[in-house]
Amino acid sequence: MSHPQPLTPEEKLADAKKQLSLPPIVAICGSTRFMAEMTEADLRETKAGNIVVKPGCDLKSPHELWSDPVEAEELKVRLDDLHRAKIRLADEVLVVGDYIGDSTRAEIAYARSLDKPVRFTHPEVETAER
Repeated sequence: MSHPQPLTPEEKLADAKKQLSLPPIVAICGSTRFMAEMTEADLRETKAGNIVVKPGCDLKSPHELWSDPVEAEELKVRLDDLHRAKIRLADEVLVVGDYIGDSTRAEIAYARSLDKPVRFTHPEVETAER
C-alpha cells in the first residue's frame, strides 16, 4: 500500500488560498523610479479584483527612516528579502516600467524559477527579457 506524498509548502499555500477563496494575488515589481506607475498598476489590478503586493519603500527618495547610509543598506537587504516573500505569496508578477535594472531582472528570474507567470506593462521590455 502506497502512502500519499506530503504536500510541499507551495502546495499547502495554494490549497489554503483555494480554501479561503482568495482572489489572485499580483506582486508588482520594477524600479522604484516607477513608483507612480506602480500605484497606477495597483489601482488597475485592484479594480480587476486582484490582491496587490508591491514595494512599500522607495529608498531613492529621502526619508528619515533611511537617512543613515549604514541603516539604509541594511534596510535594502531586508526589503529585498521581503519582496521575494511577496513574489512567493503571489500567483503572478507584473513588471512595471520601460526599464529593467539588475534588481528587477533578479526578481523576474526568481519569479520564473518558481514558475510564476510574469506580465509586463511595456511589451518591448518583455521581449528583451526573454
